[in-house]
Amino acid sequence: MSQSSKINRALNQAFGVFLGVAIAVWVLRGIGIFTSVPGGVILLLLLGAIVTGILSYLQRTWWRF
Repeated sequence: MSQSSKINRALNQAFGVFLGVAIAVWVLRGIGIFTSVPGGVILLLLLGAIVTGILSYLQRTWWRF
């Protein structure tokens, strides 16, 4: 496995984790279980998912190591 595919795999996993946690917290907050979680935390998780998704895309298409 090359270095490029290892990096891309890690970025894809980070994207999935950020997005999954953000959606889970958002749903649980909407149900009323996580009422103490501020909206900024959910926003930061979504922004983290967006950033890692963009980095994964750039690494796969442009940054050939």
